[in-house]
Amino acid sequence: MTSGAWNESIPGIGTYFVGIDVAPGRYRCDDAGGGWWVRFAGPGGGDPVGMWPLPAGAAEVEIESADFAFETHVGTYWRRIAPPRRAGDGPAAEPRPVADPALRAELDTLVARRRPLLWLAPLTVLGLGLLGSPLLGSLWLIGLGMLAVLVALGTPSVSLDLRRARELERRRHRYLTPEDFDDRGRLMLTRVQTAVDTVRDSQVNREGLLDAVDNAVTLPRQEWEIAQVLARQSKLRREQEEMTESSPLPEVEAALRPLREKLDISVAAVTRRIEALERYAERARAADEALAAHRHLESIAAKAHEYDELLADTVRDDLALPAIERLTEQGDALVRTLRERLAKAAEAGGELPPPPSG
Repeated sequence: MTSGAWNESIPGIGTYFVGIDVAPGRYRCDDAGGGWWVRFAGPGGGDPVGMWPLPAGAAEVEIESADFAFETHVGTYWRRIAPPRRAGDGPAAEPRPVADPALRAELDTLVARRRPLLWLAPLTVLGLGLLGSPLLGSLWLIGLGMLAVLVALGTPSVSLDLRRARELERRRHRYLTPEDFDDRGRLMLTRVQTAVDTVRDSQVNREGLLDAVDNAVTLPRQEWEIAQVLARQSKLRREQEEMTESSPLPEVEAALRPLREKLDISVAAVTRRIEALERYAERARAADEALAAHRHLESIAAKAHEYDELLADTVRDDLALPAIERLTEQGDALVRTLRERLAKAAEAGGELPPPPSG
């Protein structure tokens, strides 16, 4: 799973990084009784919020866009039932972390290599029990056998989570958090992520109607590349402010002027890229509206025969035919509208710059 191309479910046991492993949103678990979950909110996951034990039956949790990680221990999986709250639904949330789309697969490969070694721990405990049983008796063997079972159940998930966290920290340059951006950068990144979420969660995308654009690949790459540029711009703006505050001299201002002009050119370029992404999202939203209207018309058309029979039984055929023809014309017009909007959405997606060939 990569940013912008997540699965719609989370395994029941493990720790998952928001924006890298899981998408923000509302999740539901159908059988969470006796389990627990923890959301690590804030920068670096410094503010844990959790619930334990969960009551019997179904449970829901809202994973915020600004959360760092989500830890879960339930008997079954979580499935996403709603996207994250939009800006108008409550207080404005910070943008979520952004990761290199290739990072998830790389971490999975590193963790998978260590997985077989984790079973050495319970086998070692059991081996000690067998060696010590002739001297200490069967109770010793039974006790260590129970300990080996506990270690076997707990060691894999805990060790793999720690391993994954360490490997992620070593690749700090491969992901960005809200703290890597200034206010202007965070605002622009929020626009990017809103557009990405709109396209990814659109019905026409879920049903594969935007087949001219590979959104599972394009959207994560666009988000990551734009985020890298915004982070660099934020860093340069902070440096310029520090220079201005430390040396408020005309000579310093004159030296910074050409640098600011170059930064403004970069900001204008990335803004055009963000606007292209927003146009794509708007076209996808319009196509969704046309698709919903088309589905409603299909349901109406499915009942048309009942009205045909009623008209045939009560009035002459020449009165029934125009009504049927009008319904057919409306259906044809809506199909044409849907096709036009899908074509416009695909055209807007084609305006996005392609990722580097490397």
